[in-house]
Amino acid sequence: MRRKEFAMTEAENKMELETFLNEMSFGFLGTIGADGKPSVTPLNYVYHHGSIYFHGSRIGEKMNNLSLNEEVTFVIAKEYAIIPSYFEDPLLACPATAYYKSVRINGRAVAVSDLREKADALEAFMRKLQPEGGYKTIDADDPDYSPRLKGVGLVRIDADHTSGKFKFGQNLKEPVRNGIIEGLAERGLPQDAETIELMRRYCLHANKD
Repeated sequence: MRRKEFAMTEAENKMELETFLNEMSFGFLGTIGADGKPSVTPLNYVYHHGSIYFHGSRIGEKMNNLSLNEEVTFVIAKEYAIIPSYFEDPLLACPATAYYKSVRINGRAVAVSDLREKADALEAFMRKLQPEGGYKTIDADDPDYSPRLKGVGLVRIDADHTSGKFKFGQNLKEPVRNGIIEGLAERGLPQDAETIELMRRYCLHANKD
């Protein structure tokens, strides 16, 4: 990554990366097809026991691709704020940018066949996406669930490398950052207050000149 100040590594920022992976529920799976061309599939996921899980049909393009090549890339991103150019410069368009978090995982996709692992991962899905409950706990020994668990496709991505990019103005000098914070506070869009908080957190040790 060219801008090292934005980099989030497993060695130094594992908790930050895992918090973001747990917060989000939607990502993009990169695979390689039989023709050698890349393919990207948007899908829901859950981060569980240190791995990415997703489910769906046992047939289709992404499953065919995975049967040919287990090497995958998985990306999650969230945009927090568009920063207009005039927060920094009254004339030039150049300073316009966006503040965001992104995580990229390179790893291997494993088709899960064990019913207990399937039940555990799918129950984690439900706790994340339907935390209010209103359903019977997914149990591999439950006769209502066991045939469905056998039929559903579940894939686990075991990460070989995880990295992130959290961009919140760490490259800017303090007076410029303060001007952007003032602009966000005045604008007052729904995520602007959170963006200000993240700027202050990640820019704590950044350039103050």
